[in-house]
Amino acid sequence: MTKKNTQFKPGQSGNPGGRPKGTTSALRQLLAPAAPELINKAVTLALAGDVGAIRLCMERLLPPLRPQDEVISIERLSGTLAEQGQRILNAMAEGKFSPDQAAKLLQALAGQARLVESDELEKRISILEKRR
Repeated sequence: MTKKNTQFKPGQSGNPGGRPKGTTSALRQLLAPAAPELINKAVTLALAGDVGAIRLCMERLLPPLRPQDEVISIERLSGTLAEQGQRILNAMAEGKFSPDQAAKLLQALAGQARLVESDELEKRISILEKRR
């Protein structure tokens, strides 16, 4: 069996013009007069047990829950950045906090490393400029 060549060629868009401008606003304008009726219908369906309508109403009433960062405690980090990173990994391995929390701490430590690196480069440049 031969496969029909129905796919787009690489680098060639199936919709080169993109979505026409104003499509979304035109749809909103079209629905605006019926909005109160549509809302009432969605509520009526939700109250009647329609799971999709319940989900729609709940999504509009309550924003999705976002993970809450818990305060974690770790001994004072000292030593080299590598040693600090190792302490974070050890604390995670001991169950003091989750892998996600460890990742965030390591990310913060990496940010600190970039700041230290930038500060050291600035000092070195300043010393070289003074020597000239």
